[in-house]
Amino acid sequence: MSGSGEPVARPVWSRRSEAVLLVLRGRTARVAVPVAAVVGTVISVVNQAEVIIGGHATGVTWVRIAVNYVVPYIVASVAYLSACRSNHQR
Repeated sequence: MSGSGEPVARPVWSRRSEAVLLVLRGRTARVAVPVAAVVGTVISVVNQAEVIIGGHATGVTWVRIAVNYVVPYIVASVAYLSACRSNHQR
């Protein structure tokens, strides 16, 4: 359901290229962002909190933290899209 109470249409795809475009266009964001926020934060705290608190964070540290959010976003997007796949081949 959307904020207006109307159901949100699920994206349907049958080719990998269509799935990639759905992710890049943000069609999976409603599902993937909350998952990435929670999982990315937990992983970042577990793996990088000591470095940040100790004042030893470098550019590499922040890249690692960014990856901690990107990977769960992609995984959640793929999981969401797997439920939306059309068996119809064009």
